[in-house]
Amino acid sequence: MASFNKVILLGNLTRDPELRYTPKGQAVVKLGLAVNRRYTTEAGEAREEVTFIDIDAWGKQAELIAQYCKKGRPLLVEGRLKLDQWDDKNTGQKVSKLRVVLETFQFVGDNRQEGGATGAPPAGPRPAPARPTVPKSPESPAGPATDSDGPPPEEDDVPF
Repeated sequence: MASFNKVILLGNLTRDPELRYTPKGQAVVKLGLAVNRRYTTEAGEAREEVTFIDIDAWGKQAELIAQYCKKGRPLLVEGRLKLDQWDDKNTGQKVSKLRVVLETFQFVGDNRQEGGATGAPPAGPRPAPARPTVPKSPESPAGPATDSDGPPPEEDDVPF
């Protein structure tokens, strides 16, 4: 059975990215993205709904996002959906959360036109989306892997 898991989002950061490192030195950044949807009801009333999405980025991409992005900055993100499930320590009930694991990204907009917000990349060419490649592994016949492939470290390894 075929399957496909791809998400493309364009929105604004809801908070400054939180950069941490695993005990093995792998960079991981957690960020929030707000995506707006504007529509008109049948009665002609203009409405807007906002969806908030949690995103995890790994490796060099995490470091670039942490270096150049601040709250409010627009960002284009491509990634895959990942469902986390765990048992709540207080109630013992199963809890789940859907998030996006970033595979590539692109800076959007020019902060110089937006009032020169701090954290803007230096003038000149922008950094290209980081896509380090790793030689094919037997488990991944589809092509080169990125540093975001594979399972993230166990929950205890992530310093959040």
